[in-house]
Amino acid sequence: MRALFYSSVLWFFITLALPGLVSCAGYRLEGRRPQALSHVKHIRVPLFENKTLIPRGEALATNSVIDAIASDGTYRIANDSSADAVLHGTVESITYDQVRATRLDTLRSEELENTITLRWELRDAKNPLKVLAKGRATGISRFAVDSNLQTARTSALPDAMQRAATQVAGRLTDDY
Repeated sequence: MRALFYSSVLWFFITLALPGLVSCAGYRLEGRRPQALSHVKHIRVPLFENKTLIPRGEALATNSVIDAIASDGTYRIANDSSADAVLHGTVESITYDQVRATRLDTLRSEELENTITLRWELRDAKNPLKVLAKGRATGISRFAVDSNLQTARTSALPDAMQRAATQVAGRLTDDY
């Protein structure tokens, strides 16, 4: 009697687990591309231009976009010879806004927010005059103001840059 109960419980759990295992059939790691970018499989990302006063901002933006594209998996990062398209970008601006001030002095910030704006343009590698896609991405990050404001700003910068880079990769992979 007890063996019959355990075997029926076992079969019950197997029948519940089986649809969960089969539901992953047909899943592909490579994402779908927009119709306009269906021929693009490899993207080259040269060093971004920096129009701000952020030291090494162009390197930080370029690395963030490369990481976002690579982690998405829809496109592969390529060199000059094997690229189907080239992603040109510019770090347009960075602004700082006050989010929270001290209770008695509204000019003394306790929390700030930085907003980074990236402009990007995807061009055909064989015909650089042909623009395949372009857009603007913003990344926002909040940080607490401590005794060293410069260190706090520098520490919050990669987070905002990564958020903007994720938007760039999202626009390249989603149908817009």
